[in-house]
Amino acid sequence: MVSLKTIAERCGVSTATVSKALNDHKDISEETKNRVKQTAQTLGYFPNAAARALKTNRSYNIGVLFEEEAGRGLTHEYFSGVLNGLKIQAEKLGYDITFINTCFENRKMSYYEHCRYRNFEGVVIVCANFDDPDVIELMNSEIPVVTIDYVHHNCTAVTSNNIQGMEDLVKYIYSQGHRKIAYIHGQEGSSVTRDRLASFYRTIDELGLEIPDTYVRTADYLETKGAAKQTRELLNLEAPPTCIIYPDDFASFGGINAIRERGLRIPEDISVAGYDGIQFARQLEPKLTTVQQDTEQIGCLAARELISLIERPKTTIIEQVIVPGKVVEGKSVAQIPTDK
Repeated sequence: MVSLKTIAERCGVSTATVSKALNDHKDISEETKNRVKQTAQTLGYFPNAAARALKTNRSYNIGVLFEEEAGRGLTHEYFSGVLNGLKIQAEKLGYDITFINTCFENRKMSYYEHCRYRNFEGVVIVCANFDDPDVIELMNSEIPVVTIDYVHHNCTAVTSNNIQGMEDLVKYIYSQGHRKIAYIHGQEGSSVTRDRLASFYRTIDELGLEIPDTYVRTADYLETKGAAKQTRELLNLEAPPTCIIYPDDFASFGGINAIRERGLRIPEDISVAGYDGIQFARQLEPKLTTVQQDTEQIGCLAARELISLIERPKTTIIEQVIVPGKVVEGKSVAQIPTDK
């Protein structure tokens, strides 16, 4: 391992001079600083994290809160994309990331207590129950927090443009001749559901369509059983829809199975659409029409916004950063006569 002494010997200066140069002390000339830094880079020197923390009183460590109820965890492509973008950007800016938990030596602690114990400089909440008192405590604390797909008055939020995404999806389905469009949305109470549902109703209204209440149903995100159950109930209606929009791509798999159990074909007998744009949905036959979210960009911007809050707290504004998505036209939405 390369030490300060190794760099000092190579540059012909003292270890104290090397330390000052690497930490940009004013009493070291720019020429010496540049020579020392270049030598350190050439030799592959990395500063000792513990020593840096003691010296600067900073941990350069970001906490990540990820509590996903459906049990899909990091295997779900949406979250893995967000976390990958977050990790890459944080490391690029000199920070490590650590997952937050609530247990230490068999003693339960709150999210806030764990963050203080680990000396996290900030937190990104990727997925959590935002009604949980522990989560609310963390968001209202002095620790800088960035939320993903949830808007809170005290935190910067990075969100996918769910309003525009749903509008674009409904208008695409309408352009294919569909007038009986059902929407199985995710669990109520989340800002994602509120935005998508409001956009669905607004777009339906703008298009002059009248959708019966029975066409709008609820099933949990990332959960196939609920989507399958609601699909069966939609198919049992006297006037079933010609197209069903699902909470997300993964949930749509349950609906697709329920449709095929009835001996119906997609899209010849009924059309379907998802949301997220996960890779697996592109491998389905027929390929799923969906809204693709830029998950890595969401994670990247979350890291960038949080580190700005950490390093420039007086000038960084609490805001909502919106990341656009796009409709990916698959083969699961058929073109039909408008009077069908």
